[in-house]
Amino acid sequence: MADGIYSVSELTAEIKEHLETQFPELWLRGEISNFKRATSGHLYFTLKDSEAQIPAVIWRTTAERLPFALSDGLEVLIRGRVEVYAPQGKYQLIGNQVKAVGEGDLQKAFELLVKKLEKEGLFLHEHKKPLPRLPEAIGVVTSPTGAVIQDICSVLGRRYPSAQIVLYPVRVQGEGAPEEIVEAIRYFNRTKNPAHQVDVLIIGRGGGSLEDLWAFNDERVARAVFASKIPTVSAVGHQTDFTICDFVADVRAATPSMAAELVAPLSTDILNAIHATLQATQRDLMNRVEEQRAFVRELVGSYAFNKPVSDMHTLLQTLDRLSERLDFGMRQKIERTASMLSNLTHRLDALSYEQTLRRGFSIVFKDGHVVRSAQEIQSGDKVVIRFADGEKTMRVV
Repeated sequence: MADGIYSVSELTAEIKEHLETQFPELWLRGEISNFKRATSGHLYFTLKDSEAQIPAVIWRTTAERLPFALSDGLEVLIRGRVEVYAPQGKYQLIGNQVKAVGEGDLQKAFELLVKKLEKEGLFLHEHKKPLPRLPEAIGVVTSPTGAVIQDICSVLGRRYPSAQIVLYPVRVQGEGAPEEIVEAIRYFNRTKNPAHQVDVLIIGRGGGSLEDLWAFNDERVARAVFASKIPTVSAVGHQTDFTICDFVADVRAATPSMAAELVAPLSTDILNAIHATLQATQRDLMNRVEEQRAFVRELVGSYAFNKPVSDMHTLLQTLDRLSERLDFGMRQKIERTASMLSNLTHRLDALSYEQTLRRGFSIVFKDGHVVRSAQEIQSGDKVVIRFADGEKTMRVV
């Protein structure tokens, strides 16, 4: 400052220092208007009452932890500090904590978030996952000291004692509860520890006022439940209480005890189902065996099955006929051959020298040789004459 004259920046700097030191942090009550969520995630709005208004900002890191969604017309308490935004020469409230003023405002915030998530499709039935029929491990997200875990353990111990119960202890109301619930859901979905890998999740707490149940109306909790790959059962409050967690979960149970009944069948029902399955399987097997028997009988009696046998019988008959023909042919051949041999024998016999001798002829032998010419015999030769009835030795004169 020179000669009592301020520059704009000098005056703004002094005002900024004065305001920010005079009001380091405070609670401010008012109604939200001109609400806007920037693409960066920061929230900008005006906080007003009947006579004045002040611009307000909530940075993204704080906005992500808000217990409910902000909207125009919602009356809230905001804790924050006053600062001057020098580039525009205006003061504004930087909020770091938000509370609804009353039950009516919580209900309004509840309804607004329901409309928002419903519009995004988080409640659609097509996104609901079926519960496992026989879960081996059941995860529970709730307080470790409340009646909820005792009720769930009691019901499961009675109905389905073989199931393993894995508790992830969390706060179920108050500051920090939504973050713990979100972390529990994410832990079960990403854990590599076999002892903590579960087939279904129960997320629950006992009944209470809308404010008591508000952690389960938190948008972060709703999105964590929706993103869970493990089927979820919401068991928040009692039969007349509804939370946004109920709408997003795959199944809503009116009470924690009912949640335990939903995820675990009675052991007697399981045994009965096994027995019924065995009987049905036996009946099915017997029916299939009988069907196969009938099929085999039909097959055995079919023309196609019996054709090879029939063909074989035909071939055997043909073989018999051929054998008979062969036998007959062979006998005829033998008889003809025998007759021919007999004729040849008679002819040979008729041509034999014995027959010639019997007809009155004789054969002259000289020196053991047949004499074929008179020239072969000389006077004084000794010859043998063979007749049909004997031989005589003579000397030629």
